[in-house]
Amino acid sequence: MRPTTDDASRSPAASGASALPTTPEDGYGLRPVGAEDALAVLGAFRSAPDMARQGGVRTLEQAHEQVAWLLAPQRRATAIVDAEDWLVGLVAITVDEENRSGWFFYWLRAEHRGRGLASRAAATVADRALTPTAGGGWGLERLELGHRVNNPASAAVARAAGFVDEGVERGKFLIDGERLDVRICGRLRSDPWPALPGLPWRP
Repeated sequence: MRPTTDDASRSPAASGASALPTTPEDGYGLRPVGAEDALAVLGAFRSAPDMARQGGVRTLEQAHEQVAWLLAPQRRATAIVDAEDWLVGLVAITVDEENRSGWFFYWLRAEHRGRGLASRAAATVADRALTPTAGGGWGLERLELGHRVNNPASAAVARAAGFVDEGVERGKFLIDGERLDVRICGRLRSDPWPALPGLPWRP
């Protein structure tokens, strides 16, 4: 199962330009996920019951397995980190190289929610993913994601990151005996880019 997560104008990606000004003052930033992040991943999965929808991580061994899965060649996994470089969230893409597209997903440790952090991180990562390689990006042309229709927080992140509603998969998931619809959203390189402040990239 894949993890769940006005006028059109010319995208800055076409010229390799960055769309989002970064705001490092709050101490948050972005960097690639590393093997050393397993303990932080375990803490994030223990921070809220809804994290179980992102995978079965209950032990440190399972956290190492999750990190190894994120580090597979077909994925780009970006850690959202605090001022101490501790992973507090994730934005990741499972890449389809043949179609220059990717399945986009994100999560955030419970105590860091509610401040727009996931939106800023998702927008920053999506911008880089859709920027041509010649402009320093990852060269993708389409991103897509899915979120349950009863998850307004995830929907707000998708909208803020520039994703467009593309329809509903009816009865996609069976949760606690109830079938739930999933809303599919996509973002093309040519779509308008979000204007909210981004997060700075760290080495």
